[in-house]
Amino acid sequence: MPDDEDEDFEDFTGEDVEFEVSEDLHTVCHLCGGAGFIANPVLAVIGGAPRTIDNGRPCPACDQVGHLPGLVPPA
Repeated sequence: MPDDEDEDFEDFTGEDVEFEVSEDLHTVCHLCGGAGFIANPVLAVIGGAPRTIDNGRPCPACDQVGHLPGLVPPA
């Protein structure tokens, strides 16, 4: 049986990498889904044809972080 692959993680250089878990609790933002941006579809004319484009805008709930501090239920 070779190494315990489930417990050892290696990066692309072959060196062992340890993952640390944050002591702070965070909740994924309910508004943007963790992306930090929400949809902002606008009308644009591209090549003479009207189209909808989505530039996105900063999420007002999480301030572009993608998560909320603490445990926040989706209410």
